Amino acid sequence: MTQVIFQTDLGDITIEVDYDNAPIGAENFVHYAMDGFYNGTIFHRVIPGFMVQGGGMLPGMDEKESGEAIENEGDNGLKNVRGALSYARTQDPHSATTQFFINLVDNAFLDHTAKDINGWGYAVFGQIVEGIEVIDAIAKVDTTNRRGHSDVPTDDIMINKTIVKEDD
Repeated sequence: MTQVIFQTDLGDITIEVDYDNAPIGAENFVHYAMDGFYNGTIFHRVIPGFMVQGGGMLPGMDEKESGEAIENEGDNGLKNVRGALSYARTQDPHSATTQFFINLVDNAFLDHTAKDINGWGYAVFGQIVEGIEVIDAIAKVDTTNRRGHSDVPTDDIMINKTIVKEDD
């Protein structure tokens, strides 16, 4: 079992990644976490009653350069339920890199339904096991528009440090 802990401005979030069902997504996330990629990034999109997004923006909404996109594992059987982490992506189903979102509620409409442009869904690769109240607190912050992005927290909410814990 591998856990990634985000130490944020509002408290710690512990995520358990699912190597069994999402090996590509889990490996990608843990790789970036171990490299310290997420340190100093912000939660840059907050939509109450939907999700909180992070993993790719620095303060000031400067995008952090990421590596190659990964294959969408949306058909892995995992669901976009409350507390689940999924990869953010563009219209291209296989465009996810570092950005993720955390479901604030069950979002079944984001789940995989077919291997076509409309059905790929958003691939779940982990679940919050501690600190869901931190995500709920983030969901309550004031948001604004900044540099062409909407739903941006008025005050930056940082991921200050990332810790990876692996059980043998």
